[in-house]
Amino acid sequence: MPKLKSKSSAKKRFTITPTGKVRMNKAFKRHNLRKRSQKMKRKARAGGNLSPADARIIKDFLPYG
Repeated sequence: MPKLKSKSSAKKRFTITPTGKVRMNKAFKRHNLRKRSQKMKRKARAGGNLSPADARIIKDFLPYG
């Protein structure tokens, strides 16, 4: 069987934890941060886990993840 390709965009944005959950980074942290509240910026520091339905899709994009 040939090797499967991973989606490059998914490789850059998501990581799969040892327990099989999919980790993501929060959005809206690149520029224009002066407009955003300190609370929003503080909450966006921590990443998050994808919901199980979304995680299934991402796991298809990362066959060897």
